[in-house]
Amino acid sequence: MSDLPPIPFAEIAGMARPMMLDICRRWVIGGRIKGREYITLNPTRSDRTLGSFRINIVSGAWADFAVPAARGGDAISLGCYLFDWSPVESARHVARMVGHPFGDSQPAKKPDNAAA
Repeated sequence: MSDLPPIPFAEIAGMARPMMLDICRRWVIGGRIKGREYITLNPTRSDRTLGSFRINIVSGAWADFAVPAARGGDAISLGCYLFDWSPVESARHVARMVGHPFGDSQPAKKPDNAAA
């Protein structure tokens, strides 16, 4: 059993929700707002037309309607998708952006005698 505290994914995602527009503008530049959505080109593929990649700036839900598997529900999953981060790595980046203390934590290091 691990002595590490659980990662507060839901708490971090909740803190990010009111900041989704700022996160979008930082991570995916050049988008536009239409209603509650930030519409932008998908930087993970050859996307030349606005419209299919949308991020709800109120709920944090996002999807690329041109790629059926490309969808998620919060800033953490968006970071995983855009930057190929692990969920823990993405949570740490988002936590730093929203001022959550998990963003200041360092990844656990293996003890020197740990097996590779």
